[in-house]
Amino acid sequence: MNRKSSFMLFAIVVIGVMRVTHAQTPPAANPLDVVPEKLPFDTPYGPPISLEQADRVMAAAMNEAKNRTWKMVCSILDSGGNLLLLKRMDGAQLASIDIAIHKGRTAVKFRRETKVFESGVQSGGVFQTTIDDVIAARGGIPLVTDGKLIGAIGCSGGSGSQDEVVAKAGIAALTTAK
Repeated sequence: MNRKSSFMLFAIVVIGVMRVTHAQTPPAANPLDVVPEKLPFDTPYGPPISLEQADRVMAAAMNEAKNRTWKMVCSILDSGGNLLLLKRMDGAQLASIDIAIHKGRTAVKFRRETKVFESGVQSGGVFQTTIDDVIAARGGIPLVTDGKLIGAIGCSGGSGSQDEVVAKAGIAALTTAK
């Protein structure tokens, strides 16, 4: 057998092995095929957040940003997605005004943290970017008391993880003040 024939025979064997191996590999399971027993993110909407509660959430979030010297914009929206409070720290980028509001509105409308959309996009769930009025960046978190969604906080100005830290500081002020 000459060198060319040997190479051809080798190539045919390799292709045959690849086909058999590929045929034996089961298709990857699609996680979207799982049918949950309960609806995810089914927190019922409640009455709108009070101004007193919103002030407390905002103060805690702004205090966290100030202590870390992060120039932030934070928004508080009510359970209908309406802007109740907005604060922009000196020197915070102007684009963060709209982004903070958008994060809060997304958290209210979809009853989930905006981080869920970010994670979905990062894992290849590109379908989520086609939904109107979604921002797929962390920093928007629903405000929930007594099992009901009363509003949301949206923070912007830093990295996504910094925005999330500031928003969670606001959430902590709501949950500890009962």
